This record gives sequence, C-alpha cells and structure tokens, in this order.
Amino acid sequence: MSARIGTKGFSDSHMEGVPTTPTGVYSIGSTMYGVHANPGVKYSYHQLVANDYWDENPSSSTYNSFVHGTNPGGYSEALWQTVPQYNYFAVINYNIPVRAATPARGSGIFLHVMGSGGTAGCVSLAQSNLLRVLEWLDPAASPRIVMAPSQNLGRY
Repeated sequence: MSARIGTKGFSDSHMEGVPTTPTGVYSIGSTMYGVHANPGVKYSYHQLVANDYWDENPSSSTYNSFVHGTNPGGYSEALWQTVPQYNYFAVINYNIPVRAATPARGSGIFLHVMGSGGTAGCVSLAQSNLLRVLEWLDPAASPRIVMAPSQNLGRY
C-alpha cells in the first residue's frame, strides 16, 4: 500500500512541532477513533464528538493522550474537526508512556486517512486501505508498526 509520512521525512530524534515521522517499532494504542462510526475494528472504538482533543501541549499533565473537554493548548488537535484525516485512525504508541525531554519528544502520531499531502508526522493511507488495515489488526496478536526508510529496515 502506498502511504504518506511527515512532510520532512523520517527522523531518529523526532521533536514536538517538527513534521517528521519518528523511526522505530511501535505498538498500536488500545483504542481506535474516528469521526464516523466503528467500521468493525477488533479494538475498543471511540466515535469522536465535539471537544475531543489529542493533547499535544508538553506542559500539560495529559500530554500525548486523548482528552475530552477544554482545549489543552499547544499544538493540540480538535480531533472531531479534522476530516477526512480523522474519519478513522489508530494511535501509534510513539512516546507513550511519555518520556520527559527538552525539547519534548513529540505526540499525536497516528495511522490515519490520507489528506492532500504529507503529514505532521503521522502515517497516512487511502481510506479504503486504512479500513482494511484497521479491520485486520487484532490486539490479541500485539501488532507493531515499523517506521523507517527502506534502507534502514535492517535496524529492526
């Protein structure tokens, strides 16, 4: 499947606010999300509503997690308003649990629907391909995603 990554490519040292995709091997978050109803995933699913955010404010106590309520500030994303990208998405567990660092190591790395260009650090697929992947993923198998340039895959 053809995918898009961060507009500045891959990075071995991703930082908050820099549109690179962090390299490494990561698990998938325990809940999948989307503006639309559950397409039939095997994970817990949360259909997004108004005031659902991904906290991307490094000074917040809920940094790099889903929150419902007031905008936590920083680069935080209003998830319910980001379409088509967040029609459906899975969380890639980059920097989860959060490791303190200055500058912050980054947050909100998702596998989501492809938009019109590169991402802010996420991996995006055409919606039909994303749905195939999300429906296929099984938490019982402890799936992982490997993110790296093809020439560096041997590291993993």
